[in-house]
Amino acid sequence: MTTESPRWYKSSYSENGGQCIEVAADFAATRGVVPVRDSKVPGGPVLSLSADAFSCFVTSVKSGRFDKG
Repeated sequence: MTTESPRWYKSSYSENGGQCIEVAADFAATRGVVPVRDSKVPGGPVLSLSADAFSCFVTSVKSGRFDKG
């Protein structure tokens, strides 16, 4: 049995020194989850979101739903 390791990445927009997350989207197809972690604490806790929940979150962010206003 092989153990698949997550391939972490963060947005190219995250180089501003702000609060960023990293995702391992490679697990979406094989396991149905998207692991998410704080990019400043790579050894810290990981949230595993369902692929559908993560997709809904990304759609909401893109639409401006979480913008301060």
